[in-house]
Amino acid sequence: MVRPRPLPVDPLAEAKRQWLAHGWTDAADGMTVVTSVMRAQQLLLARVDAALKPFALSFARYEMLRLLAFSRSGRLPLSSVVARLQVHATTVTSTAERLVRDGFIVREPHPHDGRAALLALTDSGRALVERATAALNAEVFVDPGVSRDDATELVAIVARMRKAAGDFADPRPQPDAL
Repeated sequence: MVRPRPLPVDPLAEAKRQWLAHGWTDAADGMTVVTSVMRAQQLLLARVDAALKPFALSFARYEMLRLLAFSRSGRLPLSSVVARLQVHATTVTSTAERLVRDGFIVREPHPHDGRAALLALTDSGRALVERATAALNAEVFVDPGVSRDDATELVAIVARMRKAAGDFADPRPQPDAL
């Protein structure tokens, strides 16, 4: 991935300076938090997209495949996929349709609920997600761009923010040092 030349000044620090200069002192730190996290998300997503491009996968498609691969049987009810990926059911349905079309998952009738569907990983979907995971591990996750200590602290901070927003009730099971 080609990296652009660094800017001579941090635009987020300049934005904070402007917020303070305009008298928005109470909002300056919050604006900096929000824009910093959003910029970090852009940077990480660009790396993830580059790693997944050879597999013709978006991160949403990858997440669904990985979730199914992690399940005991390689299949989950659509409602469980919606809950675990924390996205709208329409988004999950659209992503699933593309994965079905490409032969990476199949829809199966739910064995106990005639109104529900199961999403099941195919052999080609399992092979694809394993290759994509190896690429993400090597190209992004092994070195996310921060030290191990900073990563631990960042995950803990974001987990507290997510919990306060009602994203989850209890952080267990949890990665080390949450």
